[in-house]
Amino acid sequence: MSDQTPGQLFESALQRLDETGDLDDLLARFSDGAELHRPEVDTQEATADAEAFWKAYRAQFDEISTEFTHRSETDQHAALEWQSRGRLAAGRDITYRGVSLLAFDDTGLVTRFATYYDTAAFLEPADVSGRTG
Repeated sequence: MSDQTPGQLFESALQRLDETGDLDDLLARFSDGAELHRPEVDTQEATADAEAFWKAYRAQFDEISTEFTHRSETDQHAALEWQSRGRLAAGRDITYRGVSLLAFDDTGLVTRFATYYDTAAFLEPADVSGRTG
């Protein structure tokens, strides 16, 4: 039996995904049919496919590292603040910050995951040099 809270177990599993690309530990943290939300997808279109959700997340990056900076947690909910740094699959460095909200069932598995961050960090920077064509 682990002495870690469900929020801490989620943090560790996400960091393992970041480091190794292995989904198993993270997927084990989710209940069947868990609801997952991210800002670039319409809020009415939550997915219940945790594997597809996390594969799509990881595929954006060549490398990524997430540091959790604050956690507020009860038996049923956690709010996690974080900062991620790495390199996008397109080759550009990225740093972005956000918050993830988790709801847990009675066994500590995630039943709802919603993450919020500024999606502009993923956009290609505009050329502000004034050059044309």
